[in-house]
Amino acid sequence: MSKRLYRSTKNKVVAGIFGGIGDYFDVDPVILRLGYVLLTAISGFLPCIVAYIIAMFVVPKKPHAPEGEV
Repeated sequence: MSKRLYRSTKNKVVAGIFGGIGDYFDVDPVILRLGYVLLTAISGFLPCIVAYIIAMFVVPKKPHAPEGEV
């Protein structure tokens, strides 16, 4: 089965974008969130905020696993 990027339904603060990216790349989402805050402050807020809003609509939510599957 191929690896897919999904928004996390368990590890989320706003929409689960960084939780899903952290699961995909096997990185702690807290580090990704801190990097996002730093990049947002450096870039002047608007580009990163727009990118996050677009990601909320483009990246699908993780589907629920059927009973008995992990």
